[in-house]
Amino acid sequence: MTQVEPTEANVEEQPTLLGPDSTTWQYFGQWRGMLMGLWSGSMQNMHPKLGAAVWEHSDFFEERWQRLMRSIYPIGGVVFDPTADTGKQVRDYHLDIKGQMPDGSRYHALDPDVFYWAHATFWYGNVRCAEVFGPPITEADKRALFAESREWYALYGVSMRPCPDTYEDFLEYWDHMCRNVLVDHPAARTVLDISELPPPPWMSWMPRPIWRAQVKPVQRFFMWITTGLYDESVRELLGLNWSELDEKWLRRFGRTVNAAMRLVPERYRWHPRARDGWDRAHGRVPMDAPILETPTRNLPPADKQHLSRHYCPVHAERRADLPWQG
Repeated sequence: MTQVEPTEANVEEQPTLLGPDSTTWQYFGQWRGMLMGLWSGSMQNMHPKLGAAVWEHSDFFEERWQRLMRSIYPIGGVVFDPTADTGKQVRDYHLDIKGQMPDGSRYHALDPDVFYWAHATFWYGNVRCAEVFGPPITEADKRALFAESREWYALYGVSMRPCPDTYEDFLEYWDHMCRNVLVDHPAARTVLDISELPPPPWMSWMPRPIWRAQVKPVQRFFMWITTGLYDESVRELLGLNWSELDEKWLRRFGRTVNAAMRLVPERYRWHPRARDGWDRAHGRVPMDAPILETPTRNLPPADKQHLSRHYCPVHAERRADLPWQG
């Protein structure tokens, strides 16, 4: 039986909120991170137990756009919200996600090793994103991100046992997971295939024939990006090819993305929930103002909104957008 350790009593470190002076705030939550979407989702779902949980319990494959866009809010909120409650909210979304593996063993979404793997893809995704798409990152930044990832993880109120102690230990952990634990799971393959998706909610006006004509080239392009982001061992696992020329062109594309992002006004480089955190930090929004939640267009069907596993906020209070003041 898998031991689940979801309660605060099991936390080994006192949670500390990150803030605008942290390295994580500089790298996490920017729109360039959307280029990591297929990488993050597939890396998570290649974990055998996490993939099984998504395959059996998630609504992700029924409403992929909505699920993605609304889940970004609380996940980002763990870092950018002014309260530690968001981490526990995200944890509690997973309380009833459990089942049985094909070999008869049990899984639970709050199995510490499973839950930490998801977190590892979030924080280490910052490193991979910056290495390819910017902003430029140093070895010191990477080590700072790792140290802060422990503080970030403590905010979930779960066992700290799986967390590596040092950055070097983490790199060994990551390599071990990629080489020896991850599997070519159907849930990961489904994440990688966006060719049959309908238009996202904000493009619902687009005629389906026009959408279908453009989605397949987009699928190939994002699959190419994702292949380049994978470790070589993961490419081998999935049977994907990557050449030196591919790497050269990906680096060129990444530099273009970074240059384009520098042209975007600073405030609008961030996702709304991260932007909300920056607004509070700069005094544009009161610290006790309602948390910015996902637009109603991203909510699940009404008959599922009461189920915690769907990342559905209890409230969807909105504020007028405020100009950025640095």
